[in-house]
Amino acid sequence: MNDNPAVLVSPQGRAVLARVAALLGGREPPAALAVAEELRREYPASLAAAAMAQHELRLAARAKFARAMEMLFTRDGYEQASSEPIARHRAARFGGARRVADLCCGIGGDLIALASGADSPATVLAVDRDEVHARLALHNAGVYGAGHRVRACVADVRDVTLRGVDAVFIDPARRAGERRFRAGVSRPPLDWCLALAGQVPAVSVKAAPGLPAELIPHGWEAEFIADGRDLKESVLWSPTFATAPRRATILPGGDTLVARPGDPVPVTEPGEYLLDPSPAVTRAGLVEDLARLLGARKIDPRIAFLTADSATSSPFARTLRVVDSAPWNEKRFAARLRELGVGAADLRRRGLAGDVDQIRRRLRLVGPHRATVVLTRVSDKPWGLICTDPDAPLG
Repeated sequence: MNDNPAVLVSPQGRAVLARVAALLGGREPPAALAVAEELRREYPASLAAAAMAQHELRLAARAKFARAMEMLFTRDGYEQASSEPIARHRAARFGGARRVADLCCGIGGDLIALASGADSPATVLAVDRDEVHARLALHNAGVYGAGHRVRACVADVRDVTLRGVDAVFIDPARRAGERRFRAGVSRPPLDWCLALAGQVPAVSVKAAPGLPAELIPHGWEAEFIADGRDLKESVLWSPTFATAPRRATILPGGDTLVARPGDPVPVTEPGEYLLDPSPAVTRAGLVEDLARLLGARKIDPRIAFLTADSATSSPFARTLRVVDSAPWNEKRFAARLRELGVGAADLRRRGLAGDVDQIRRRLRLVGPHRATVVLTRVSDKPWGLICTDPDAPLG
């Protein structure tokens, strides 16, 4: 079977894709089984299979791209591509560049944003060693009306000349099975990516959210990006781009928090409200900066929860109302939860060992209400909190 999605760029490929879309629309199997059988009577089996697989990928990709149903993907390319909001946010910092190189462009998620924004450069050089990805990237840029601004090149990015390029974006691939970004394990290696700043001063390197702090060079900015409460990516900005040593960005609003010097944050027992910082804030090491911004306090020198005596609304933290707060005792908290009628709970564990699922079973929750049960440390002592959203009717 030909599983190369580039065959779908042909007139016959476009026709079979249109046929799939007309027959299936946004539906998932089991309707797909009957459609696949019908397509095989009209088109070569390999082309029909490629179109069906592509339709499935398009449906999944709607979570990342507004025009996913017109784009083309490989599964790896889709999974590794940045979402449209993240790519647009990142591309905004390239606004002054006239010629950008997108190295390891994949299926073109960032390429689209770099080439199609209102302040986009005149041209973008898209480079990938995978010919299929290069073709799909050019197709996908065309879907967004930016194909004329793109020149695709099939090559190892280490062999490409960057003469005349104003800025570089690179998304090095992690090796199969690598969950943590470590020096030397990406393709090309992180050290090589960082050294690009010696050729082109304006460089941006996409990295995994778990990027260790010791891999961030002096003078570079590390930005951690969350979509809502989900930490998605980190990105390194060379000194030419950098405006702060560390940054947490929350999408879709684009709110950013940066490191600023200030007085030490006081440590106290939890007050009326508990603030749970965004994972972008914690990964960026900006918990104390957030505390100063919100007038909040820490509950432990080494724990990322904050506390305040009044409700506050911030894109950088979830605010919870504290219903009960005491040194952790499982039997006492189980009785208190039953008294409050809590039948469902989100258990948040930070700073304490223990299996969350086993603890939940032992609590034997029964009742109509929901709560957040926090297992943590306060002044280095095991502590528990029962919390709700600020306007929830509990306690």
